[in-house]
Amino acid sequence: MITVNEKEKVFHLNNGRISYLFYVMESGQLGHLYFGKALNPEGSYLHMVEKAHRPMTTYINEGDLYTSYEHLRQEYPSYGTSDYRYPALEIQGGDGSRICKPEYKGYEIIKGKKALQGLPATYTEDEAEADTLEITMRDEWRNLEIIFSYSIFRDVDAVARSVKYINCGKEDLLINRAMSMSIDMPDGDYQSVQLSGAWARERSVKIRDLEPGITAVSSMRGNSSHQHNPFIALKRRDTTEQRGDAYGFSLIYSGNFLAQAEVDNYNVLRVMLGINPFGFQWKLEPEDAFTTPEAIMVYSKEGLNGMSLQFHRLYRQRLARGYWRDRERPVLINNWEATQFDYVEEDLIKFAKKAKECGIELFVLDDGWFGSRNNDKSGLGDWKANREKLPNGIEGLSEKIEELGMKFGLWFEPEMVNKDSDFYRSHPDYILQTPGRSASHGRNQFVLDFSRKEVVDAIYEQMHELLTNAKISYIKWDMNRSISECYSASYEADRQGEIFHRYILGVYDLHERLIQAFPKLLIESCSSGGGRFDAGMLYYAPQGWVSDDSDAVERLKIQYGTSFVYPLSSMGAHVSACPNEQVGRITPIETRGNVACTGAFGYELDLNKLSEVEIEIVKKQVAFYKENRGFLAKGDFYRLLSPFEGNFAAWEVVNPEGSKALITVTRMLSEINGPYRRLPLRGLIENRKYHIQSKFLSYDAYGDELMEYGLMLEDKSSGQIIDGSGGCKDFLSVMYEITAK
Repeated sequence: MITVNEKEKVFHLNNGRISYLFYVMESGQLGHLYFGKALNPEGSYLHMVEKAHRPMTTYINEGDLYTSYEHLRQEYPSYGTSDYRYPALEIQGGDGSRICKPEYKGYEIIKGKKALQGLPATYTEDEAEADTLEITMRDEWRNLEIIFSYSIFRDVDAVARSVKYINCGKEDLLINRAMSMSIDMPDGDYQSVQLSGAWARERSVKIRDLEPGITAVSSMRGNSSHQHNPFIALKRRDTTEQRGDAYGFSLIYSGNFLAQAEVDNYNVLRVMLGINPFGFQWKLEPEDAFTTPEAIMVYSKEGLNGMSLQFHRLYRQRLARGYWRDRERPVLINNWEATQFDYVEEDLIKFAKKAKECGIELFVLDDGWFGSRNNDKSGLGDWKANREKLPNGIEGLSEKIEELGMKFGLWFEPEMVNKDSDFYRSHPDYILQTPGRSASHGRNQFVLDFSRKEVVDAIYEQMHELLTNAKISYIKWDMNRSISECYSASYEADRQGEIFHRYILGVYDLHERLIQAFPKLLIESCSSGGGRFDAGMLYYAPQGWVSDDSDAVERLKIQYGTSFVYPLSSMGAHVSACPNEQVGRITPIETRGNVACTGAFGYELDLNKLSEVEIEIVKKQVAFYKENRGFLAKGDFYRLLSPFEGNFAAWEVVNPEGSKALITVTRMLSEINGPYRRLPLRGLIENRKYHIQSKFLSYDAYGDELMEYGLMLEDKSSGQIIDGSGGCKDFLSVMYEITAK
């Protein structure tokens, strides 16, 4: 999959569907040639390098009026040696200079893919699944070695990139900027796609034309954030979900990030992705190394949905890992919306018994079980059971839940502390706080300094004791605020720029230690819902809380946007209480179930308050999900109608064989005397006959009809209802089952 033209020093990554090409310039630096649909590996491509004399340009060599880094497409650019665009790296030496000129020294091709120490990354289980190219560069003046890593996958149209910096000299170096990837594309005639929003409305799809200048999304919050996801896509203006060029760039990282597209005055496009340089500086001591997070680059000629399918396959199969990666996830119920902080053990047992009757498999005890926790002002950091609520402790409660035939799960917020806690009173210096400044609170809580090993150790010991002594199969890992006053008392002044990154490394370390100690533990990531829903967390937690907004209609947009990068198996999606606590909306329980089942399914409501009719619906939903959860988790996901563009939302899951599909169609507001509607499907076999079944519709059709003419929708708003059958109500969802005959 990797070929090298030794004479021309051109490197070609090719898996038969995509190609990635770059070369070594005469100066020794790396230049970019091409990324897109596969090209002939025997071709010679240096003619793609374009040079011209342009006025007001700075040139590299005296007497040469053609060679300028400003006008050459580069692979990993630096600033100050004739390129005036934003760089991918900035290294500062002891003399204060920030000029870095790494030159090519050699390469190595490796079968498979190496792990990144202390960082989440994609992986291989067989060395034939990927090839890795390592390019070694060196700045002799700085005694700095830089290793660029490129991995191309055999079965997924993606390239993984990361960069390793090694100080081979005798003086300290400062890394001020170290992006995970950069690429210079020939033109900027694209639209950017980003996933942006806020708490409870995460990952809304935003599309805008690129113009000369900067288009960027970022986080400076210490977490990847509700506001922007560490992802950006590029598409041509005529690219749709189904066809056309689409490029996706995703960062496997959970902290501060920058995704940036820069169009220069000659319409050349530079895309960069990596740790946000703002507030970042890493002191690289002699013989030390620094590795950037991994960036994933995807290309598809089959539109944005084609791009998403590549991310889904890679992240589901070779980013998520461990015991639960390929296993069917349990149907859970969480007590938060039913009880919040107000409960005792008897309430929980009654709650769990009703859930068991409905076929639910996992009971999750949320906030309020520990320390003096009766509200959000106290208790965080004291991870011991509140004996007034739970006289038998977590050990006793978990035993009783298991006796019912259910598994038991528990809520934690390990990175946080309340000042009203024994842990804080014992260790007031364990929080992130700037000397001489007040520490800001969020939800009455403060951020523990996870850049310090002793802090991580202290939390790990508490969690380890609980997990060892109680029967805990699942933990919900929450984080209910971002980082402010980022300063660590354990590091010198010249290392404070490292703290944001060291904090995330501490979070990863705690996850890794728990996974190694309890390999069958299912971790669900949560950060006030979707504040840290990113590829980095997926490496440790195979599913995540998509959003605190549990209303099904709002979730249509949230889950739709999330699907641009992340597979269904990663999306924790639950049927919530109604009227919904966020928006007050009354949504039919059938709709709530249909939306939630295209994810890691569960409930957040008090089953004891439901009617008998509703309980029967819950039982049917649980049974349906159990029957289809393997298929839903591993099938190909297609976005059919966008909730951002009209009154309908629709999506489809198809198994890899094309023999089974489930289609969910949701109408937001009811209509009267509307048109007949058809919905073209995807992923079916043209000449195969299928049976279509929904609540009121049943017919047979071939795959070509379903994909070209479309699925005929049962929509009683297409006319006037005169038989008294009803069916025209707001927020109506219909599930269609399609099976090959």
